[in-house]
Amino acid sequence: MAFPRRERNYIRAEVVSNPSILTGEPCVSGTRVPAMTIVEELRAGETLPTIFHHYPSLPFDGVEAVEKWARDNGISLEPTR
Repeated sequence: MAFPRRERNYIRAEVVSNPSILTGEPCVSGTRVPAMTIVEELRAGETLPTIFHHYPSLPFDGVEAVEKWARDNGISLEPTR
């Protein structure tokens, strides 16, 4: 007997701020990973596999969500020297 095909709903990651999570510091939705922590990793030149290794709870589009949030808020992602 064949199983019916199921469609999975996908909710895109975004950066959110909730006063009850890390006192409202912007985080990737569904995690306690602060957006600025990911910004610092990107500025340090870390690769995506390394970032995902450091933060296993980060959804696969979490870095993309942080990059968008940073652009929208005028936060530079340029490497620091």
